[in-house]
Amino acid sequence: MNIVFMGTPDFAVPSLKKLIEEFGVKAVFTQPDRPKGRGNRLAMSPVKEVALENNIPVFQPEKLKNDPEALQKLKDMKPDFIVVVAYGQILTKEVLDIPKYGCINLHGSLLPKYRGAAPIHWAIINGEKESGNTTMFMDVGLDTGDMLLKSKVEITDDMTAGELHDIMMEDGGELLVRTLKGLIDGSITREKQGETPTAYASMLDKNVSKINWNLSSHEIKNMIRGLNPWPIAYTQYDKQNMKIFKAMVLNEECNQEPGYVIDVSKDGIKVACGKGTLLIQEVQFPGGKSMKVGEYIKGHELKNGIILK
Repeated sequence: MNIVFMGTPDFAVPSLKKLIEEFGVKAVFTQPDRPKGRGNRLAMSPVKEVALENNIPVFQPEKLKNDPEALQKLKDMKPDFIVVVAYGQILTKEVLDIPKYGCINLHGSLLPKYRGAAPIHWAIINGEKESGNTTMFMDVGLDTGDMLLKSKVEITDDMTAGELHDIMMEDGGELLVRTLKGLIDGSITREKQGETPTAYASMLDKNVSKINWNLSSHEIKNMIRGLNPWPIAYTQYDKQNMKIFKAMVLNEECNQEPGYVIDVSKDGIKVACGKGTLLIQEVQFPGGKSMKVGEYIKGHELKNGIILK
């Protein structure tokens, strides 16, 4: 089977490895090397590293749709499938029409829910109890193509976006292999997504990270889980940004103003919410590392009665 793989981050790596193992991969397209770290040195994408380790040719057009040479090379490969996992570029109809059997995408949600760039994070932020991967034929819309196979993953009460990401990226490789085999032997039936409005998983940035204490304790906890390990939820404590990595909902009602620090102890920072009470368990202040509150207060003072903003 002649497969071209397109992907960039860690999430795509297990999928690439499984395809190499099961079918072989003719070429890899990934994003150009980008500056990274304090030294701002150019770094390869995780997908490129795996491709080079397996002696697979790598192509890194800045914009595939604007690169005639890269497009021609892709056409010359005459792929049976193009498999796309978190590539980071929108494919034009010209590219979608190249492979013999089609472009297959692995998307990290149970479509049609959570089309968009950050489905794993938003599933947790919105308090979903399950998520999963979907494979689909790609079309010119954003995650709107016909669905092929799905696999479900339970979201536990304390699971972070990072933990769900790691489970789903391993699951995704297995699902892709089953999908390609099923397409070849004719055992998969395509399913249209329809036009029913669904939750859209917009791209995350630091602007969505500031906690609104008028929300309920459950909503704030879900936000903290869904933004861990990036971009991390934060609030202002005494004019300092305090990042929050972990919290739990307390079975306590409170009549204080939302954001009011009720109590500080080795167990955490007890805070009044718009509805309910939250216990902040792990924090990070500027210039420091993330620490459990019980450890942090051994060397720093955190006061009761402050209003978190």
